[in-house]
Amino acid sequence: MDPAGSPPPPQPSPAGSDPAGSPAPSPERSRLPGPCSSPAPALDRIRVGTAPDSWGVWFADDPRQVPWPTFLDEVARAGYEWIELGPYGYLPTDPVRLADETARRGLRVCAGTVFTSLHRGPAVWEATRERVDRVAGLARAVGARHLVVIPSFWRDDRTAEVIEPPELTAAQWRALARGTERLAREVRERHGLGVVVHPHADTHLATEAQVERFLDATDPDLVALCLDTGHYAYCGGDSLKLIETYGERVGYLHLKQVDPAVLAGVVADGVPFGPAVRRGVMCEPPYGVPALEPVLAAAQGLGVDLFAVVEQDMYPCPPDRPLPIAARTRRFLRSCGA
Repeated sequence: MDPAGSPPPPQPSPAGSDPAGSPAPSPERSRLPGPCSSPAPALDRIRVGTAPDSWGVWFADDPRQVPWPTFLDEVARAGYEWIELGPYGYLPTDPVRLADETARRGLRVCAGTVFTSLHRGPAVWEATRERVDRVAGLARAVGARHLVVIPSFWRDDRTAEVIEPPELTAAQWRALARGTERLAREVRERHGLGVVVHPHADTHLATEAQVERFLDATDPDLVALCLDTGHYAYCGGDSLKLIETYGERVGYLHLKQVDPAVLAGVVADGVPFGPAVRRGVMCEPPYGVPALEPVLAAAQGLGVDLFAVVEQDMYPCPPDRPLPIAARTRRFLRSCGA
């Protein structure tokens, strides 16, 4: 989520064979694995959705982003039923209007999203609760069941400047764990939503070791995990291993893939997440890692209903790029049984 520096204006891609008028996958990608194996298993515990992120939306207001009516129209055209709210203020914040705008397009809201800095302790609590109440209240009012909580970046989300140490102290880890439990308890009691915590690149909760430490330090009856397959792979984690080891903690999925060749360059050059996205580090399924078919099968095997929300970080992007990718991704996931 950070346009560190001003990238050159995006250039339109040449038209390809996609019916939506967008480029088809490149010849190189066409040689990579295609649809999931056939016949696909029935993933009847998985509910597929998408999010503003897949339309290049990172901020509530930014002229490089598509207008919210376009986002909603294109989500419906691409074949999705469920959406997340995205950054608060991007979609209408009046619940009556939002409910009308989504319902008339056949869409439903599954979650809201909020960034927090709970590792900073009691000093941030009141401001955090006020922000969370706005997002959770809107999400609940339009029928959502989850609040996705993302730890704040240790880099500035627009400039990529390092604003605090990338590693937490022991005291900050305790503040993060206890603060998240308190937040989850209040969100459940005040809004009836379940908190799912999202490990994210360039935050203090990103690597496999950090995620395991956080899960071991928090109450499983209060705090669940939003496993983002792309962010976890970006930071060196194994989604399948996490599901096998901490499956009872997985309460929500973000489906995303990393281009391993681009990631290798990002790691070698020490590139922050925002510029890495502009390099194309997050790519269209099924052309990256991790493979989503085994992840979805493992999630199905948990025996619980899970939302699996497609997110492909690509801020900023040409306005005609997201819809064809979203439609192809939806078809791919259907070929996997989801």
